[in-house]
Amino acid sequence: MTAESLKLYTYWRSSACYRVRIALNLKGLAYESVPIHLITEGGEQHREAFREINPQELIPVLQHGERVFRQSLAVIEYLDEAFDEFPRLMPAIARDRARCRAIADMVAMDIHPLGNLRVQQYLEHTLGVDATAREDWTRHWIRLGLDAIERVLADSSSTGAFCEGDAPTMADCCLVPQVYNARRFGIDVSAFPTIARIEATCLALDAFQDARPEAQPDAP
Repeated sequence: MTAESLKLYTYWRSSACYRVRIALNLKGLAYESVPIHLITEGGEQHREAFREINPQELIPVLQHGERVFRQSLAVIEYLDEAFDEFPRLMPAIARDRARCRAIADMVAMDIHPLGNLRVQQYLEHTLGVDATAREDWTRHWIRLGLDAIERVLADSSSTGAFCEGDAPTMADCCLVPQVYNARRFGIDVSAFPTIARIEATCLALDAFQDARPEAQPDAP
């Protein structure tokens, strides 16, 4: 299995894409970045050409040769299993893998979907919710989710330098972009000291720094 033809359909500020970029960097995998602008002309993700790649009209999408992989966590686990000679993103022990997946799911399944672009657009254009109310909605769900993750991390001996032990895993790939989003919405992350500590540890690594939204070629 080679990484010669890895192609990532991405958007600079998408936290789901941010997760996958971190994972690719941690695995040391080179890839071609294909920007999909989510705002320009109503969103390039809604064009027929992209709909053929992902009927959900969502990013990220990873193409590896002729195969297409959708959903960020599935993509990360695919990368971890397909390129298992590289640093692993999932723990070796079953109970640790389950905890890692659970933390990742707390972000990807519970926090992120309630504040992503299509939900924001539905609130605005269909339900007529104004900007202030939409931002209050988003902050509410981010704070609620981060508070739960903080408790999970702070109360467990499994937490090390990172979310699970002393090496970065899929959980950290998910957590760091969500903290980035929290700051975008004006949330004081110092209220979550364990999360803030882990984020700082992650951002000391080039793999996380190079995946930052501002470092992407399609960033304005």
